[in-house]
Amino acid sequence: MEGRTIGIFDASLPERNQFVMNNIPVVWGNGLTEEVPVSVCSEMCLPGTHKVLQKGKPVCCYDCIPCPEGEISNVTDSPDCLLCPPEFWPNENRDKCLPKPTEYLSYKEIMGALLTAFSCIGVFLALMISVIFLTHKETPVVRANNSELSFLLLFSLNCFLCSLTFIGRPSEWSCMLRHTAFGITFVLCISCVLGKTIVVLMAFRATLPSSNVMKWFGPVQQRLTVLIFTLIQVMICILWLTINPPFPNMNIDYYKEKIILECALGSAVGFWAVLGYIGLLAILCFILAFLARKLPDSFNEAKLITFSMLIFCAVWITFIPAYVSSPGKFTVAVEIFAILASSFGLLVCIFVPKCYIIIFRPEQNSKKHLMGKIPLRTM
Repeated sequence: MEGRTIGIFDASLPERNQFVMNNIPVVWGNGLTEEVPVSVCSEMCLPGTHKVLQKGKPVCCYDCIPCPEGEISNVTDSPDCLLCPPEFWPNENRDKCLPKPTEYLSYKEIMGALLTAFSCIGVFLALMISVIFLTHKETPVVRANNSELSFLLLFSLNCFLCSLTFIGRPSEWSCMLRHTAFGITFVLCISCVLGKTIVVLMAFRATLPSSNVMKWFGPVQQRLTVLIFTLIQVMICILWLTINPPFPNMNIDYYKEKIILECALGSAVGFWAVLGYIGLLAILCFILAFLARKLPDSFNEAKLITFSMLIFCAVWITFIPAYVSSPGKFTVAVEIFAILASSFGLLVCIFVPKCYIIIFRPEQNSKKHLMGKIPLRTM
C-alpha cells in the first residue's frame, strides 16, 4: 500500500498544535473519521487538581484529583498540591491562595451597632439621673444615705462607656484599656454600693441606745473605703499591664477559612484576678445588703441594693461559661452584654425608685416619710 503524507509534526509549536494535518480524509484504526486519536492514556490535569497514577497501568495513565482543603496547584499536570500559608486560604478553583478575611466586632454590623446604642442609652440615663439628683440635692431622698456616694456611683456608672472600647478593630492600646478601664470603674461602682450598704447598717445600729458606731464610719471613712478598694484594683491592673499585658492577636486556629482579630489576655491570671476581685466585692455587698433588707425603714435602700446585687451576680455567674464557650466576636459581645446588663441593673434598681419619688411623688420626699412617721401610699 502506497503511503501518503497526511500532515506534519512540529515539536516547536505549542503542545496542542504540534500535529498539523493536511485536508486529506483519513479513516483511523478505531473507525474514527473526524477526531484525531490521542496518544496519551489520560487528559492533562488542570490547575486546582493533581495527578494520581492509576495502579497497574503505565505512567501516562493517571486520575486528576482536586487538591485537598487548604492546598492549591497553579500549574497543569501538577504531581502535588501546595499548602497555603497560615494567613491565606484557597479560592474556589483551588488554583490561587487569597488572604483570609478578618472578623471582629465592628460598629458597622447590626450587633455592634445595637450594643453601641444601648451603651449610649445607659450614659444618657446616668446623666439624666445625675441632673435630677443635682437639682434636688437638698431634698431628703437625695441626702439620705450619703448623697456624695450616690453622685460618685452615678459617675462610676459611666462604665457604659467602657463597653465602647470592646467594639472595633483591636489595637495595642484598646486591648490594654478595655479590661483595665472596665475593672477599675466596676470596682469603683461596687465600692460605692458597698459603702452605701455599710451606711444603712451603721445608721440602724446608731439608733440603738448608747451606740456611737457612726463616728467610726463617717463621710471621711466612707471616702477612704471607696479609695482603698479601688486602689487595690488599680494595683492589680498595673501588675497585669507590667508583667504580661493584653495584646492584639490574629487567631487562625478557631476557623480554617478566616482570621479572628481578638485581644489575647496576656496573663490569664491577671484577667481572672480582676474579675475575681469584682466578684468578691459584689458577694460581700450582696451579703451585707441581704442582712439589712428587713431593717425598719420606710424607704429601705438595702432592699434595692440587695436586688441590684442579685442581678449583678446572676449576670456575671452566667457570663463565665458563655465567655469561655463563645467563638470569635461573640466572645466580645457576651462581655459587653454582661457589662451593660449589670450596669443597667444597678442604675434601675438603686436610682429609678428615687427618681420616681422626686418627680411623681414629691409629697413623699420629706423627712417624715423617710423616718416612717407617715405611711407611704402604694406606688
